[in-house]
Amino acid sequence: MYQDKTLTCKDCAAEFIFTAREQEFYAERGFQNEPSRCKACRDTRKQNNGGGNMGGTRELHDVVCDECGATTQVPFKPTAGRPVYCRDCFSAKKK
Repeated sequence: MYQDKTLTCKDCAAEFIFTAREQEFYAERGFQNEPSRCKACRDTRKQNNGGGNMGGTRELHDVVCDECGATTQVPFKPTAGRPVYCRDCFSAKKK
């Protein structure tokens, strides 16, 4: 059903093969777009961006836990009027 396709990497402009097996995998997962980067450029991009974190490093915000008063850091910008908890208090609240 599927046939190997030759695609061009948008980063390095090298040609790479999008195999029939890869196309089948994409179809099974419901992926709509073909890969736009060769394997080497995908691997480099993943390594430089911390795996899946496209922004690279996380921006951490200093906060005071609303439960115990401990100073901690969170990976999101706190919203006024919403409580923020340290890791221990957050874990205890989830239970």
